[in-house]
Amino acid sequence: MQGTVIKLDRGYPLVRLNDGRELRCEHATALVKGADVRATTGDIVDVSAPDGHDKGIIERVHDRKRAFVRKDPTERMEQQVLAANFDTVIVAEPLVGINVRRLERELVLAHESGASVAVVLTKADLAETEVELAQARDLVEKIAHGTPVLVVSAEDLQSVEGVRALIPEGRVAVLLGKSGVGKSSLVNLLVGSDVQATGAVREGDGKGRHTTVSREMIAIPGAGSVVDMPGVRGLALWDSDAGIEAAFVDVEQLAEQCRFRDCRHEAEPGCAVRAAVKSGELPKERYDSYLRLRGEVREAKKRNEEAKRIRSRKGHPRRWKG
Repeated sequence: MQGTVIKLDRGYPLVRLNDGRELRCEHATALVKGADVRATTGDIVDVSAPDGHDKGIIERVHDRKRAFVRKDPTERMEQQVLAANFDTVIVAEPLVGINVRRLERELVLAHESGASVAVVLTKADLAETEVELAQARDLVEKIAHGTPVLVVSAEDLQSVEGVRALIPEGRVAVLLGKSGVGKSSLVNLLVGSDVQATGAVREGDGKGRHTTVSREMIAIPGAGSVVDMPGVRGLALWDSDAGIEAAFVDVEQLAEQCRFRDCRHEAEPGCAVRAAVKSGELPKERYDSYLRLRGEVREAKKRNEEAKRIRSRKGHPRRWKG
């Protein structure tokens, strides 16, 4: 039997089979002991249902067309796949209290997946004036550099339809954002009913309480599906060079004018990036963020190579990566 993993909760995938049935599963022993991949939300899997067994058995995880990957926060040097086989990443950010540095990091990971990317500003009703709303959108558009930016409000059905248009029928979107930014509320707006629990909003800062505890794929009537992920606190980068290039396209364009092709934009002569910072063309905060993320990826690659050498030694237990 074949199906799609639609929910991952405490390590047991829930699989929707091609005939519409849903089956809680566990991984086959061969996958647990020898494979480099574990099933995650969005994966296409082959499943068996042995007699007398209370769960289905995932025998095979099909190749992924794309994946959302971060460095596993529980492992020294392993990747963690949070979702697979999606078409779009929607980065949710509250309109009030925008965290610029986190948004840059989220955009890097979103672009690294190879999916189309959009930013949705939630909780627009918390903006006190139209001027505040416009300023917030302008700030995010400057950070996003060409990535579509939408503003959504529960009181504006047209704004909800704008987000729905990002997820046409047959397509899958991943909803990314930290706890309390309104992801579950956005899912409920898209579905048209309260399918996801939402936490109360604090009056002081408009932040909600963490409510989503599993990665779940939810069907949107008349549209595609959305994977509502729990608020992800740690977003350590893995192999994210392409994501940085896409998220910092303004810096990359400046870098093309550097005297040396391998310029790191730190102390090299003829660096167009540092010249842009000095002239005020490129904000120093964005320059610092770019260097910090580039450095993080270089360090991750270095440590990953060291970890591979250690794992290749005779007698070292093989570790799974997905």
